[in-house]
Amino acid sequence: MSVETTAPAVAGAVDKEVRRLDRVIIRFAGDSGDGMQLTGDRFTSETASFGNDLSTLPNFPAEIRAPAGTLPGVSSFQLHFADHDILTPGDAPNVLVAMNPAALKANIGDLPRGAEVIVNTDEFTKRAMQKVGYAASPLEDGSLDGYHLHPVPLTTLTVEALKEFDLTRKEAERSKNMFALGLLSWMYHRPTEGTETFLRSKFAKKPDIAAANIAAFRAGWNFGETTEDFAVSYEVAPAATAFPPGVYRNISGNLALSYGLVAASRQADLPLFLGSYPITPASDILHELSKHKNFGVRTFQAEDEIAGIGAALGAAFGGSLAVTTTSGPGVALKSETIGLAVSLELPLLVVDIQRGGPSTGLPTKTEQADLLQAMYGRNGEAPVPVVAPRTPADCFDAALEAARIALAYRTPVFLLSDGYLANGSEPWRVPEIDELPDLTVRFAQGPNHTTEDGTEVFWPYKRDPHTLARPWAIPGTPGLEHRIGGIEKQDGTGNISYDPANHDFMVRTRQAKIDNIDVPDLQADDPDGARTLVLGWGSTYGPITAAVRRIRAQGGHIAQAHLRHLNPFPPNLGEVLTRYERVVIPEMNLGQLATLIRAEYLIDALSYTQVNGMPFKAEQLATALEEAIDGH
Repeated sequence: MSVETTAPAVAGAVDKEVRRLDRVIIRFAGDSGDGMQLTGDRFTSETASFGNDLSTLPNFPAEIRAPAGTLPGVSSFQLHFADHDILTPGDAPNVLVAMNPAALKANIGDLPRGAEVIVNTDEFTKRAMQKVGYAASPLEDGSLDGYHLHPVPLTTLTVEALKEFDLTRKEAERSKNMFALGLLSWMYHRPTEGTETFLRSKFAKKPDIAAANIAAFRAGWNFGETTEDFAVSYEVAPAATAFPPGVYRNISGNLALSYGLVAASRQADLPLFLGSYPITPASDILHELSKHKNFGVRTFQAEDEIAGIGAALGAAFGGSLAVTTTSGPGVALKSETIGLAVSLELPLLVVDIQRGGPSTGLPTKTEQADLLQAMYGRNGEAPVPVVAPRTPADCFDAALEAARIALAYRTPVFLLSDGYLANGSEPWRVPEIDELPDLTVRFAQGPNHTTEDGTEVFWPYKRDPHTLARPWAIPGTPGLEHRIGGIEKQDGTGNISYDPANHDFMVRTRQAKIDNIDVPDLQADDPDGARTLVLGWGSTYGPITAAVRRIRAQGGHIAQAHLRHLNPFPPNLGEVLTRYERVVIPEMNLGQLATLIRAEYLIDALSYTQVNGMPFKAEQLATALEEAIDGH
C-alpha cells in the first residue's frame, strides 16, 4: 500500500493531515446482530459511487441469531477498494473495526503489524472478555502494542448523540453501527448523501428511527473530524483507468445472476419461470426475481426442492425459460428430475450456488465441491453441460451463456456459482441492449417428417442435424401431440422403446449432443513463454490472477488459463495443456477438476486445494505457484 502525504487540511476545529493511498482493506466485525453486513454494504455502495474499484467478502454465521459475544457468533464484512484494478477482497485488513471482544479475538490474527484497530470500549466488560478467553483486557495488557489502537466508546457516544430522540437506551444502542460507519466515512472521505437517502427509504414508515440513524451517522462523522485521536484521514482516488467508458453500478453475484436470467428471457422472448425452494446461499435469487413481474417473470416458492424443479421442468415443457435455484444438498434432491430433463431433452437451468458440505455442512461458507455431482450425480448416462462464472459481475454473462446452451441444444444446464461470488460484490458495467446475444427460439409449428406412405407427421425426437436438438413443441399446438416421460424413447417417433440397439443409439446421441456444443477456445495468458500453467475455474479467478500478477511483478514467468465451460471442455484444452511442463490446478475442494483433467487428457496435473469455507488468499497462492515453478 503506497502512501502520499499532503499538507494538513483544515477540517472543523482541528487541523487534520490527509494521506493519499492507492488501496485500503477494511473489515467490520461484531455480533451477528450488530449490523455489520448492513454497515459494510453501505460503505461499499458509497465507495462504488465514488468510483473506486472494489471487492467484498461478507462472512457470517449460519444461525439466524448466533450466541451473542461468542467467537462462533462473529459476523464480519471485508472491503478492498483501490484507485486501480483489483481482483480480491484482500489478504489482510489494514483496518479492523471490532464491536466487541469476540470480534477482536476472531480477527486480530489476520491483521499485519501497524494496522489500525478501532474498538468499541463499552463492550470490553470483564464478563464479555472472559467469555472469549481474555484473562486480562487486551486494550491494556500490551498485546495490541504492534497496532495503531483507537479505543472509542461507540455505544456511549451513540446514546449521547441520540438523547434528544424519544428512544430507550437499547433502541439507541442499535444505531452504533451507523456511528461507526460515519467515523469510517470521514476517515476515508466517502460520500454521505447515498447513505442518508438509504436510511430515509429503509425506515420510511418509521421516520423517528430514520432520523436517529442519520443523527448517529453524522455524529460518527463529526467525531472523526473533531477528536484528536484520529489525526489523519485518507484519500483513495477513483479508479479512473480501471474501467472502460460506460454506466457502472456495484453488484453482487446473485443480483448479477438474477439480472442475467431476466435478460436471457427477454433476448429469447420467453417468459421466465423460477421454481425454487429457499436455501442458503441461493435464496437471494428467488427474492430478486420475485420483484420483476413486469418483465414476465413468474416465481414459485415450492414446498421442497423436488417440487421446485418439477414445476420448473413443467414450465419448460410449456414453453418458458425455466430455472431452478439451489445449493449442493438441493441438487442431490433434484437429481432424478434433472435426469428426466435429460431424457425429455428440454431446456432447464439448474443454478447451484455451492457451499460447504457434505449434508448441511457450512451453509454460509463457500466451496467448489459440487463439480463432480454436476457432472455425474444422476443414474444412467445423463450428460449435462456445466458453466461456471468467475467473478460476481461475470454471473450476468454466465447466466446468458447457460441459457444459450439450454435453448439451442434442448438440455438442462448446470450453472455453478458459489457463496463467495453470490455474496461478494464488484463494479459492473451495465451492457447496452445491442451487446446482448440473440437467443430467439423457434418452436415447432407443424409436421416435420413424411412417412413411407406420404403422410406428414410430427416426430418429437427428429433432430437438428447441426445441434442434435429435438424440436420444442408447445402443448396444445394442433397436430403436435406427443408422448413424454422418463422411459426410453424410440429415435424419431418418441414412442416407448425397450429395444437394446435403440437404447444404445439414444445414449450415444445424447452424449454426442453435449460433446458437440459450440464453446469458444480456451485463451491462455502467457506473455513470457512460461513453463508452468495455472488452470482454474469459477471463483478462484480473482485470487489466481492476483497471485499471477505478484509473481510476474517479481520477475517470475507463469501462464494462466481459466475455464468457464467444464462440460464440454473447450476443444483446444488438450493442446493448451500439453504446451507446459507443469499444470497447477487450485480448487476449493479436494481436486475435482484435477481429477477430470487427469482422466480426460492424461496430464499429471498438480492439485492445490483448500476446503476451509473461505476463498484463497493471493499471497498463499503465489507461494504455492512459485514452488511449482521451481519444480518443488
